[in-house]
Parts: sequence; C-alpha cells; structure tokens
Amino acid sequence: MYFEYPYLLWLLAIPALLVVRYLWIEFKDRRAHLRVSALDAWKAGGRSVLEWVRHLPFILRTAALVLLIISIARPRSSSQVEKVDTEGIDIVFAMDVSTSMLARDFSPDRLSAAKDIAIEFIAQRPSDRMGIVVFAGESYTQCPLTTDRATLINLMKEVQTDLIEDGTAIGNGLATAVARMKDSDAKSRVVILLTDGVNNMGEIDPSMAAEIAKTYGIRVYTIGVGANGTAPYPVQTPWGIELQNIPVEIDEALLKGIADGTGGRYFRATDNTKLAEIYGEIGQMEKTRTSVDSFPVYKDLFKNYALAALVCLLLELLVGALLRRLP
Repeated sequence: MYFEYPYLLWLLAIPALLVVRYLWIEFKDRRAHLRVSALDAWKAGGRSVLEWVRHLPFILRTAALVLLIISIARPRSSSQVEKVDTEGIDIVFAMDVSTSMLARDFSPDRLSAAKDIAIEFIAQRPSDRMGIVVFAGESYTQCPLTTDRATLINLMKEVQTDLIEDGTAIGNGLATAVARMKDSDAKSRVVILLTDGVNNMGEIDPSMAAEIAKTYGIRVYTIGVGANGTAPYPVQTPWGIELQNIPVEIDEALLKGIADGTGGRYFRATDNTKLAEIYGEIGQMEKTRTSVDSFPVYKDLFKNYALAALVCLLLELLVGALLRRLP
C-alpha cells in the first residue's frame, strides 16, 4: 500500500497531541482533592466498568480522526497484477514538407490531408511509441519517439512548409528517421515515408539510407502522394493566388525499391480516401503483440477508511447517548 498524498499524513500529529492532552487532564483529575486517613475502603471497591467506558467516546472520536486523515491521504493498493497486451512497435513518420505538398489534388491540400490522416492513425495506436521527421531540401526531427499522444498530435499539427530549404531530399529524411530508432529495443521498428516528388537534393542517397534501415532491421513503408497526371497548385500572380495544373512526378521505382529492400511495401495515394485506406492497411499489418504480466492494478482504499471513520463517529454518538442516560 502507498499514499498518493503522503505529506498529508503529517496531520496525524493532531490526534497524537489530543491524546497527550487527554492523558494530561486525566492525570490532573486523579490527584487527591480530599485527605483521608486510609485508602483501604476505596482500594477494596476496585474500578467499575463505567469508569473505563467513559473513555470510549474519546477513543472512538480520535480513531475517526485518524481514519479520516488516512483517507484523505488517498491510500492505494498495487498488490494485484494484470496481464495486458502491448504492441511493442516504434513508428516514425518521415513526411515530405516541400512546397509541392501544397497541391490541391487532396482536400484541402496534400500536406493537410497527410497530417489529418496521420493524427487519426496516431489516436488509434495508444500503445506504440511514435515520432515525426520532416524533410524537404534537408531534414530534421519534429518529435522524437514518445508515447505522449497529446504532444505528438500537437507537433504533427505544427508541421508546415517553408520552414526549411525547399526541395526533396528523400535520403536525408529516411536517414534521420532511421537514426531516431536505431538504438530502440522495440520488437518491431517501422518508418512510414510519405513524399510527392523525386529525390533531387541531400547528401545521402536514398538507396544508401534504405540499406542502413535494412541493417538495423527497420521496415520502411513508402507512400507516393499525388493524383495521376496533373494536380492544381496555388501560384502567386499579380492578380492574387491562382490554381495552375502542374505535372505529378513521383519516383515510384525508387520508393518501391526502398520498401521491398527493407521488408516494407509501397503504396500510391491519389486522394484522401485512398490515403486513409493505406494507413489502415499499415495499421493492420503492424500488429505484433506481446504479453506483459507485471502491469500493476491500483485499487483506491480511501473509501474503506472513510467508512470506518463514519462507523467510529456513529458509535461515539451512541455511546455518548447511553452514558448520559446512566445515573
């Protein structure tokens, strides 16, 4: 048993002081008030039961106070254990944030759709550790591996374009994602790499990054994002922003090679619905479950102590009423 608010146990000093005060008063009351020649007559009479019972209301009141203090300190028990299942999977999202991700063949655009669907995926997997890596002309870690869903979702919402040099450095993005989990001891490690373009920047070749991922036993699921043919893209003109159709160029051969080489799979997403289906399919494939027997089950005990305190108070009232009726 342990207490959620152990510092409140200092309040037990109050009933201790009340006991000392009560004993002091009793000692004072026992001093002789009448001088007699001998005590034999009083000693022969002994002590009556009533003399002992008269202390019962104080004992019950003090016990109620002690139990109440223990109750508000919130005692809890963790003696039980429960067998639970946990996924045991580390997942890092490697997301392309180049300006081409603002194309509007998705609703409202590719990047917003990718973020919203990723957030749904995150919410459906509470047992996994997840992280976020973003890349364009370079890459950086937006969120390290964590089980803090609120922080992860908030940082996913903050992903946007124009924060780093534009371009598409797929190799850098994948290498950064691998670096985030290479020391992980999870039973399964996965990178979900999402891009809408062709590798055209970066110091690390995508094939080399894929080999590094394979070395560490990390599977890479690659997703090519973009409609077939052309896609409407917002372009700034002297008359404001206008949508112009631009060719959709995705290096599917490269993405398929990365996925196949690491034991993953390549997907092509052409709209919001297809992207959601892809995340759902990845979620179904990554279901490595393990059992954990040492998960503690905490049980609140404060109700038991509060109930015992109430019983003591009721008994005090009952005993006090009976003592007042005695002659």
